[in-house]
Amino acid sequence: MPSLLLVVFGLQLALHVINTVGANTINELLWILYTKLPTPTSTSAQKAQKLKREVVRLKRELNAVSAQDNFSKWAKLRREHDKALSEFEKSDGSVRSHQTKFFSTLSTVRWVTTSGARLSLQFWYSKKPMFWLPQGWVPVYVEWLLSFPRAPKGSISINIWDIACASMIALISEALTAVYVLMTKKAPPTAQPQAFEGAPQGNAAESEKKEL
Repeated sequence: MPSLLLVVFGLQLALHVINTVGANTINELLWILYTKLPTPTSTSAQKAQKLKREVVRLKRELNAVSAQDNFSKWAKLRREHDKALSEFEKSDGSVRSHQTKFFSTLSTVRWVTTSGARLSLQFWYSKKPMFWLPQGWVPVYVEWLLSFPRAPKGSISINIWDIACASMIALISEALTAVYVLMTKKAPPTAQPQAFEGAPQGNAAESEKKEL
């Protein structure tokens, strides 16, 4: 069984990576991987992409034909375009519904395995010392702070160890970022801002449909 010290450190490292990369970015990457697997959802996603390409092709052909000069061909292309667009919207709606459920499940699993696990460990092991300080090494009031909230005095509590891990990971991350900037002369990559974790990109979908 891994040491509790390492478990707490690993949870803080996972939380730091998620916050740095961005939950939405991770969701999108996992969704792409999921749609590559042989599942019914991947089949629907591939069908939606195929219909999208067909709609775009018909739209271009429709724009290239004059309704006045060649009405019969224009009307035929129009019917084909409207039919393909209707099928695409239906297929795309189904895929986006699955995507929303997928993101919601990911968000729940991610919280349970990171923040939820962290809070559970802090509650369950609140009285357990992570390790002991040498006797008389720090003043009494510092011993009390380091054992907060319920660990034995003279020890390091899981809450304080958790804070120490988070601070150390943040410092190392900032140091690595500074080294990266100095070596490459480029700004460090940053995660995309997100309003609601796991929410589908509605504006992108609407603009995409407008283009079709």
